[in-house]
Amino acid sequence: MCGMPQQPPDRSSPSRPVSPRRPDASMSLLTNVMDHSLDDGYAEAAARKKAEGSGGMPRTLRAKLGLAAGLVLAALVVTVGAAQARVAAPVVAKEREELIARIDRETAAADKLERKVDTLRNDVSDRQREALKKHGGDKGELVGLLSGATAVHGPGVKLVVDDAKEADQGGGGPRESAGFSDTGRVRDRDMQRVVNGLWQSGAEAVAINGQRLTALSAIRAAGDAILVDNRPLVPPYTVLAVGDGQRLSTRFQNSPDGLYLHALQENFGIRTSISAQDDVRLPAAPSVTVRTAKPRTEKGTS
Repeated sequence: MCGMPQQPPDRSSPSRPVSPRRPDASMSLLTNVMDHSLDDGYAEAAARKKAEGSGGMPRTLRAKLGLAAGLVLAALVVTVGAAQARVAAPVVAKEREELIARIDRETAAADKLERKVDTLRNDVSDRQREALKKHGGDKGELVGLLSGATAVHGPGVKLVVDDAKEADQGGGGPRESAGFSDTGRVRDRDMQRVVNGLWQSGAEAVAINGQRLTALSAIRAAGDAILVDNRPLVPPYTVLAVGDGQRLSTRFQNSPDGLYLHALQENFGIRTSISAQDDVRLPAAPSVTVRTAKPRTEKGTS
C-alpha cells in the first residue's frame, strides 16, 4: 500500500496552556444572579436619588413648601367665597324682607275676609231665625234647633275620643281584616257609631271639634284624616251633645255603640272619656241646605 506518510507531531512547538475549570462553571445562572443582585435600573435610580439628596433641595423642605402652597390656596378659596357671600347678602336680605311683607299682607287680607264671612254668616243666621219665627211660630225655634240652623246651649255630655299612644303598633283583630293595618287610630266609622249612638241615646244636638252636625252631615275619611262635611278634623275628637246630661251618658255607655267604643279602648288602646256637663255650647251649622221643599197652602186658597 502506498499513501501519504504520516507526519509525526511537532514536539518542538510549545503546547497551549489549559486553564483550570471553575468549580461553579455549571451554575452560571446562579452566579450571575449573585454577582448582579441589584437590577441596573434600581441601581441607577438609587444613584440619582443619592445625587439629588446631596446637591438638591431636601425632601422635608419640599413637603413643607407644598403644604404651605395648599394652605394658601385654601385660604384664597375661602376668602373669595366669603366676599361673594358678603356681596349677595344684601340681595338675599331684601328678598326675604319682601317675602315676609307679602306674607303679612296676604295674612291680613285673609283675616279680613274671614271676619267678613263670619259677619255674613251671623246675618244669615239672624234672618233665618226671624223667618222661622214669622212663618213657623213656636215651632220655628224648634225647627231651627233640630236642623242645626241656630246655636244652642244647655246640659249635656262631653265625650273625648283619641288615638292610642302607640297607634303605629296596633295589629290583629277585625279592624285589620277590614283594611286597616293601624288599629290604634280612630277611624271615620268609629266616629259614625259614636254620633249615631248619642242620637239614639237622646241627644238633641251634636258637634265634633266645634263642627255642628245636622241631618245632612257626612262623616268620611280621606287617608288618615276624618272629614265632617268635607272639613278635616284632627285628634283628639271632642264630641259635645246637648241633652239630659247624666241620663244621656248612662244610656250611651250601655248602648251597643257605647260598648263598641269600650271594646276599642280595651283591645286597641284607643283613649276615651265621657262626662256629664252642666252647660255645653254648640255653634250653628255653617250652612243648612234644603234639598227638597214645597210651599204650604192654606185650605180654601187656590
